Amino acid sequence: MRDSQKPDMIVWLIVGAAIVVLDQLTKLAIQRNLADLQAIEVTPFFQLVLAYNKGAAFSFLSDQAGWQRGFFIAIAVIASLFIVLLLRKHRDDLRFCLALSLILGGAVGNLIDRVLIGAVVDFLYFHIGQYYWPAFNVADTAISCGAALLIWDAFRGRSRHSQSDF
Repeated sequence: MRDSQKPDMIVWLIVGAAIVVLDQLTKLAIQRNLADLQAIEVTPFFQLVLAYNKGAAFSFLSDQAGWQRGFFIAIAVIASLFIVLLLRKHRDDLRFCLALSLILGGAVGNLIDRVLIGAVVDFLYFHIGQYYWPAFNVADTAISCGAALLIWDAFRGRSRHSQSDF
């Protein structure tokens, strides 16, 4: 991709910001319409539920005394700053930057929850029979999709992707 065709870094930040907005709007809607741990069955395998997660993925460290809040805030801030640096350095690498933008948006979305309410709002709850997947949210989905895209990118090689190579 020629330098004149490289996307501005602002494009990647807008993608991340869009994830943050969507994440925060969906969490707000759930908080306004459901009580804590209230569930609404949407399909036989999916429910909306309001859950507050003080831990990380799969409620890791959620049972701790509270130190984990500052720890996860610090990790999110450091990771977000690092991602912004990577976006700036690799702005012409479309797949890589899209992946990073999704992860950035998800990290900031969950960071906002941790700072404002001390826990992450989760509300998407899938299950098969009596086997339940931990509840998650839009930010978690963006982080997971971004991570999957990074893995795909690693297997395909990060050599100057063009738009048609996406």
